[in-house]
Amino acid sequence: MSRLGAFLELARPQQWTKNGFVLTGLLFAHVWDDATMIAAALTATVAFCLASSAVYAYNDAIDAPEDRNHPLKRTRAVASGALGAREAVGAAILLALAALGAAGTLGAISAGIVAAYLAINVAYTRGLKRVPVIDVFIIAAGFMLRLLAGTVGIGIEPSNWLLLCGLLLTLMLGFGKRRAELEALEAEAGRHRAVLDEYSRAFLDGAVMLCAGGTIICYALYTVSSDTATLHGTTQLVLTVPWVLLGTFRYLYRLQYRGGGGDPADELLRDPLLAGSALGWVATVVWLLGA
Repeated sequence: MSRLGAFLELARPQQWTKNGFVLTGLLFAHVWDDATMIAAALTATVAFCLASSAVYAYNDAIDAPEDRNHPLKRTRAVASGALGAREAVGAAILLALAALGAAGTLGAISAGIVAAYLAINVAYTRGLKRVPVIDVFIIAAGFMLRLLAGTVGIGIEPSNWLLLCGLLLTLMLGFGKRRAELEALEAEAGRHRAVLDEYSRAFLDGAVMLCAGGTIICYALYTVSSDTATLHGTTQLVLTVPWVLLGTFRYLYRLQYRGGGGDPADELLRDPLLAGSALGWVATVVWLLGA
């Protein structure tokens, strides 16, 4: 692996699809024809791409000793020896400063959201990832901060429905990640990630199903709410529910029967049906709200 390739691997650009959460507020705020708001949302997205890469670099530097014993993570830049831990930490600092600088162009609130994201992920890497349930809530918090960056951070008031659906969805993905790790690593799960010794398949399956059901119900109620119809000027958002059902059930299927679900970004890139349901949902929302 070349040094340039090693630094690129450290940044994990393939994971930037997760930062699409930042654009969700723009979708529902009816401002996709406002060039200023679009520019602000894209700047916030870039800030989170830089911030998430900083987190990955820092995490790789700290976790390198454990990663060397992991069947997949041992090929990462620091674990494989392609880069030193100090180099990874240096890259993380530069990326974090760039992220804060980009967010700072949008104002103090946006910069504060990115700073909070960086802080909770440092806390996660340094120990909170070993605390059951809290570890998943921190994963969910990272996604919720992305939502806030794309709403409050650029001057859009977030819907309570949006925040609730986002929380339930990200908790489902977080518990799904742990379920996939437990399944993939089997008897040696605790050796590779200590918190997995504190979980059982039954608990994680129950948590995933509870959050999945909550996400579907919450979103369905949102689409038929009179407040939603008044806000968006349409009663037809219910037509987007089938896309949510398809995407959720496809994710659960891959989690239970295909050894997937551990990485939402990777799942979207690998599974055409899952990606299609996401794109179908976005296209239908844009069509209905723009009609």
